[in-house]
Amino acid sequence: MTGLIIAGVVVVILVIIAIALVSMYNSLVRVRNLVQESWRQIDVELHRRHDLIPNLVESVKGYAAHEKSVFEEVARARSAAAAPGASPAEQAQQENQLTQALGRLFAVAENYPVLRASENFQQLQLELTATEDRIAAARRFYNANVRDLNTRVESFPSNIIANMFHFERAEYFEVDDPTVRQAPTVQF
Repeated sequence: MTGLIIAGVVVVILVIIAIALVSMYNSLVRVRNLVQESWRQIDVELHRRHDLIPNLVESVKGYAAHEKSVFEEVARARSAAAAPGASPAEQAQQENQLTQALGRLFAVAENYPVLRASENFQQLQLELTATEDRIAAARRFYNANVRDLNTRVESFPSNIIANMFHFERAEYFEVDDPTVRQAPTVQF
């Protein structure tokens, strides 16, 4: 009789442990899938951004044809950023270069008041701004999911399950542009 009670207790403990392990595994799978889904959202917005840029360049070209080096730089940066297969860190670096090139393109556009007043140019600027906002929101969502996954991959006891089933830390999608992190200089 005592042996049956001990065996029953052992079985209950083993069932509880099995349920906990399955729960941890499923939690890791769920968070990993959220990371992948949120990266796809960023990718969609980046493609939208990449599709807007040629139209923007063509709008500026009509007014500033002599600024060929700026157009080539934007085209080069766009091609690198639109190339498939980059990791989040590589994509972030390529997007930073594209952002800098676009900044130079907008600086050129500032020299042409007629261009700035153009309805087509203004609409493209608005679409690009809206897309940048969506990219920023998607990046925050992605990075939050990466944080959750990385926490689970590193925390005990889920790290045991993560190691057994080869769950790995994910990369953050971070802005490395030093001009973004600098405080602007204000002069009166």
